[in-house]
Amino acid sequence: MKKILLLSDTHSYIDEQIMKYVRLADEIWHAGDIGDLIVTDTIKKEKPLRAVFGNIDNHEARKEFPLHNRFMCEGVDVWITHIGGYPDKYNIEVRDEIRKNPPKIFISGHSHILKVMPDKKLGLLHMNPGAIGKHGFHQVRTMLRFEIDGDKIQNLEVIEVGKSNSKQ
Repeated sequence: MKKILLLSDTHSYIDEQIMKYVRLADEIWHAGDIGDLIVTDTIKKEKPLRAVFGNIDNHEARKEFPLHNRFMCEGVDVWITHIGGYPDKYNIEVRDEIRKNPPKIFISGHSHILKVMPDKKLGLLHMNPGAIGKHGFHQVRTMLRFEIDGDKIQNLEVIEVGKSNSKQ
Protein backbone atom coordinates (compact mmCIF):
# COMPACT_ATOMS: atom_id res chain seq x y z
CA MET A 1 0.00 0.00 0.00
CA LYS A 2 1.18 3.51 -0.86
CA LYS A 3 0.01 6.77 0.69
CA ILE A 4 0.00 9.47 -1.98
CA LEU A 5 -0.04 13.25 -1.59
CA LEU A 6 -1.13 14.96 -4.80
CA LEU A 7 -0.46 18.64 -5.32
CA SER A 8 -0.26 21.12 -8.15
CA ASP A 9 0.31 24.77 -8.96
CA THR A 10 2.75 25.57 -6.17
CA HIS A 11 4.00 28.57 -8.18
CA SER A 12 7.30 28.64 -6.21
CA TYR A 13 5.54 28.36 -2.84
CA ILE A 14 6.30 25.73 -0.18
CA ASP A 15 5.73 26.05 3.53
CA GLU A 16 5.61 23.98 6.70
CA GLN A 17 1.87 23.30 6.30
CA ILE A 18 2.55 21.55 2.99
CA MET A 19 5.64 19.79 4.34
CA LYS A 20 3.67 18.39 7.28
CA TYR A 21 1.55 16.43 4.78
CA VAL A 22 4.58 15.54 2.65
CA ARG A 23 6.11 13.77 5.66
CA LEU A 24 2.94 11.69 6.17
CA ALA A 25 2.94 10.33 2.61
CA ASP A 26 4.95 7.58 0.92
CA GLU A 27 5.13 9.41 -2.42
CA ILE A 28 4.42 12.95 -3.58
CA TRP A 29 2.92 13.60 -7.03
CA HIS A 30 3.06 17.12 -8.47
CA ALA A 31 0.88 18.03 -11.47
CA GLY A 32 2.91 20.99 -12.71
CA ASP A 33 3.41 24.73 -12.38
CA ILE A 34 6.17 24.07 -9.90
CA GLY A 35 7.79 27.47 -10.21
CA ASP A 36 11.17 27.64 -8.48
CA LEU A 37 12.80 24.20 -8.21
CA ILE A 38 13.39 24.87 -4.51
CA VAL A 39 9.84 23.48 -4.15
CA THR A 40 10.67 20.08 -5.66
CA ASP A 41 14.16 20.01 -4.14
CA THR A 42 12.62 20.53 -0.69
CA ILE A 43 10.07 17.75 -1.26
CA LYS A 44 12.70 15.33 -2.63
CA LYS A 45 14.76 15.72 0.55
CA GLU A 46 11.85 14.13 2.43
CA LYS A 47 10.04 11.76 0.05
CA PRO A 48 10.08 10.28 -3.48
CA LEU A 49 8.58 12.68 -6.01
CA ARG A 50 6.88 12.16 -9.37
CA ALA A 51 6.18 15.40 -11.22
CA VAL A 52 5.53 17.07 -14.56
CA PHE A 53 6.30 20.58 -15.71
CA GLY A 54 3.56 23.12 -16.26
CA ASN A 55 3.05 26.09 -18.53
CA ILE A 56 4.75 28.57 -16.16
CA ASP A 57 7.80 26.38 -15.59
CA ASN A 58 11.17 27.42 -16.98
CA HIS A 59 13.80 25.45 -18.89
CA GLU A 60 15.31 24.03 -15.69
CA ALA A 61 12.01 22.43 -14.64
CA ARG A 62 11.42 21.26 -18.22
CA LYS A 63 14.83 19.59 -18.21
CA GLU A 64 14.20 17.83 -14.90
CA PHE A 65 10.54 16.82 -15.35
CA PRO A 66 8.54 15.53 -18.34
CA LEU A 67 5.38 16.99 -19.88
CA HIS A 68 3.61 13.65 -19.30
CA ASN A 69 4.44 11.13 -16.60
CA ARG A 70 2.79 7.73 -17.00
CA PHE A 71 3.69 4.97 -14.58
CA MET A 72 2.39 2.07 -12.52
CA CYS A 73 1.85 2.51 -8.78
CA GLU A 74 1.12 -0.84 -7.21
CA GLY A 75 -1.50 -2.21 -9.67
CA VAL A 76 -2.75 1.18 -10.89
CA ASP A 77 -1.87 2.82 -14.23
CA VAL A 78 -1.39 6.56 -13.57
CA TRP A 79 -0.98 9.43 -16.04
CA ILE A 80 -0.04 12.91 -14.83
CA THR A 81 0.08 15.97 -17.08
CA HIS A 82 -0.41 19.64 -16.33
CA ILE A 83 -2.99 20.72 -18.93
CA GLY A 84 -5.15 17.65 -19.44
CA GLY A 85 -8.74 18.71 -19.03
CA TYR A 86 -11.31 16.39 -17.51
CA PRO A 87 -13.96 13.85 -18.62
CA ASP A 88 -15.82 14.98 -21.75
CA LYS A 89 -13.47 18.01 -21.94
CA TYR A 90 -10.01 16.47 -22.35
CA ASN A 91 -7.31 18.64 -23.85
CA ILE A 92 -6.85 17.96 -27.56
CA GLU A 93 -3.19 17.06 -26.91
CA VAL A 94 -4.16 14.01 -24.80
CA ARG A 95 -7.70 13.14 -25.90
CA ASP A 96 -6.87 10.49 -28.53
CA GLU A 97 -4.35 8.66 -26.36
CA ILE A 98 -6.73 8.62 -23.36
CA ARG A 99 -9.44 7.10 -25.53
CA LYS A 100 -7.07 4.50 -27.05
CA ASN A 101 -5.28 3.57 -23.84
CA PRO A 102 -7.00 4.97 -20.73
CA PRO A 103 -5.10 4.93 -17.44
CA LYS A 104 -6.91 4.07 -14.21
CA ILE A 105 -6.09 7.53 -12.79
CA PHE A 106 -5.72 10.64 -14.97
CA ILE A 107 -4.29 13.63 -13.12
CA SER A 108 -4.02 17.22 -14.27
CA GLY A 109 -3.52 20.61 -12.67
CA HIS A 110 -3.60 24.04 -14.31
CA SER A 111 -7.19 25.13 -13.60
CA HIS A 112 -6.65 25.76 -9.85
CA ILE A 113 -10.06 24.06 -9.44
CA LEU A 114 -10.22 20.99 -7.23
CA LYS A 115 -12.03 18.24 -9.10
CA VAL A 116 -12.33 14.48 -8.64
CA MET A 117 -14.66 12.75 -11.06
CA PRO A 118 -15.05 9.37 -12.72
CA ASP A 119 -15.06 8.97 -16.48
CA LYS A 120 -17.56 6.14 -16.69
CA LYS A 121 -17.11 5.76 -20.45
CA LEU A 122 -13.38 5.13 -20.15
CA GLY A 123 -13.36 3.57 -16.68
CA LEU A 124 -10.90 6.03 -15.18
CA LEU A 125 -10.78 8.42 -12.26
CA HIS A 126 -9.84 12.03 -13.01
CA MET A 127 -8.16 14.06 -10.27
CA ASN A 128 -7.16 17.70 -10.12
CA PRO A 129 -5.90 18.70 -6.66
CA GLY A 130 -6.58 22.40 -7.18
CA ALA A 131 -3.75 24.79 -6.30
CA ILE A 132 -1.60 24.73 -3.19
CA GLY A 133 0.43 27.84 -4.00
CA LYS A 134 -0.56 31.38 -3.11
CA HIS A 135 -0.54 32.74 -6.69
CA GLY A 136 -3.80 32.57 -8.64
CA PHE A 137 -7.51 33.21 -8.43
CA HIS A 138 -8.34 30.28 -6.11
CA GLN A 139 -9.80 31.22 -2.74
CA VAL A 140 -8.68 28.13 -0.80
CA ARG A 141 -5.38 26.24 -1.16
CA THR A 142 -5.97 22.51 -1.64
CA MET A 143 -4.23 19.13 -2.03
CA LEU A 144 -5.49 15.56 -2.27
CA ARG A 145 -4.41 12.58 -0.20
CA PHE A 146 -5.29 8.97 -0.97
CA GLU A 147 -4.01 5.42 -0.84
CA ILE A 148 -3.33 2.88 -3.53
CA ASP A 149 -3.55 -0.69 -2.32
CA GLY A 150 -2.97 -3.19 -5.10
CA ASP A 151 -5.43 -2.05 -7.76
CA LYS A 152 -7.67 -0.12 -5.34
CA ILE A 153 -7.79 3.65 -4.88
CA GLN A 154 -9.09 4.37 -1.39
CA ASN A 155 -9.38 6.81 1.50
CA LEU A 156 -9.45 9.90 -0.73
CA GLU A 157 -9.28 13.10 1.29
CA VAL A 158 -9.31 16.79 0.39
CA ILE A 159 -6.83 18.86 2.38
CA GLU A 160 -7.46 22.59 2.72
CA VAL A 161 -4.55 24.58 4.10
CA GLY A 162 -5.87 28.11 4.17
CA LYS A 163 -6.82 30.96 1.98
CA SER A 164 -4.85 32.29 -0.95
CA ASN A 165 -3.45 35.82 -0.53
CA SER A 166 -3.59 36.57 -4.23
CA LYS A 167 -6.23 38.68 -5.91
CA GLN A 168 -6.26 38.48 -9.70
